This record gives sequence, structure tokens and C-alpha cells, in this order.
Amino acid sequence: MKVVGSVRARRLLIAVGLVLAVGAGGVACGSDEKAEEDPFVGAAEVCDGLFAGPLAKKVESVTGDTVFFSSGTKGLDNVVEALKRGYASGRSWATGAELCALNPKGGAVGDGGGLKFSMYAPQDVDDPRMSDGSELYTMGKRSEARGGGASLYFECVSPHVKGSSENPLRIYGSFGRGKSDAPDTRESRDANLEILHAASLAVVKELDCENNAGLPNTPVLTPK
Repeated sequence: MKVVGSVRARRLLIAVGLVLAVGAGGVACGSDEKAEEDPFVGAAEVCDGLFAGPLAKKVESVTGDTVFFSSGTKGLDNVVEALKRGYASGRSWATGAELCALNPKGGAVGDGGGLKFSMYAPQDVDDPRMSDGSELYTMGKRSEARGGGASLYFECVSPHVKGSSENPLRIYGSFGRGKSDAPDTRESRDANLEILHAASLAVVKELDCENNAGLPNTPVLTPK
């Protein structure tokens, strides 16, 4: 009888364990379903919170959108690794990576904007040519703003990039706002450059660039 009772007790414990496991699995599945149901975030959360604070409103104003597809958290790592590889290649310029995409909820393919970084060639900063409608600003080695976005060139001496103390890593950042009905004004052009400046500082901090790669903590929005 004791053996039978022991077997019954074990069976009861196994049954209880199964119920608990199924219940826990149900909770986990529910959490996954909730995450899958809401893959969108606001401007303050997109790009891993890069635009949290007042800058979120500027992102909304230039893109004309308030909700974006969540772009994940690997963008900064991808950019830094791409820049390191480009520098190590010994070429004068190299393709980089996208820091983050700004794809609006309900937008079609190609409607979204984003931020990208690559390595530029030395002569690029002296090239008199500019994109249509762009104007030069004074920030960095070279900076431009236009209705549809902005560009920023700067140099980084980093302990994580061997040889950069003698030959700085040349970084080119670009921001495109994507399809937008926002008017092309001085305020919107300045906002484009502010957005790019914030993203550039994130890259600079991650690389531990000496003297912030010459970039100010507060963006300088002075046209040449």
C-alpha cells in the first residue's frame, strides 16, 4: 500500500508540474503575442531612444510622422564595426552602415528616412559641388543642410582605431527625412542638422573619439 501511495503521489506531483508549465508557457506566449502586435514606437523611442527629449518633436516635424517601425538596437554597433573595417582596409573611402531607419507606420516602401555613416575620402570635404538645394554650415569639417536632410563630415582620433592618431578616421554622416510634406524652411533645415548632430555624437561617444571629433555638444547651426 505504501508503494501504491508513493506512485500516486509522484503522479500527482507530475500532473501539477505539467499544469504549472503549461500556465507559464501561456504567459510567455501571451507576452510574445503582445510584442508582435505592437512593433511600432514613437519618435522618442525609435533608434534606441536617440531622440528622447525635445529632439523627438523635431523628428516628428521634419518627417511628418509620429509613429515608426521599431528599428532595433544593433545600429550603433553595426556603424562602429563598419567604420573600423573601412579604416583597416587602407582605402581612402569605404561604405559604412545604417544607424537606424525611420520607417513610418502605414508608409510604403521607400517612404522612410534614416541615418547612415561611412568613411569619406580626403578630397570630399573640399569638393565645391553640393546636392541640389543644399547650403553649407560651419559645423565639423564640412556640413550641409537641405530640405530633405543633412550631411556632416568629421575626423576621429580613437584608441579603438589603430593608427588614427597619425591618420584620423574620416566619418561622413547623412540624414534623410524620407517622404514628407513638411515645408523646406530655415527651421526645418536646422532641425535636419540637429538630428544628424545627435546621431553623430552617439557614434563619437561609442568610438571614444578625442575631443568629440571636433563636434560641439550643442549643434552649431550657422550657415556659411
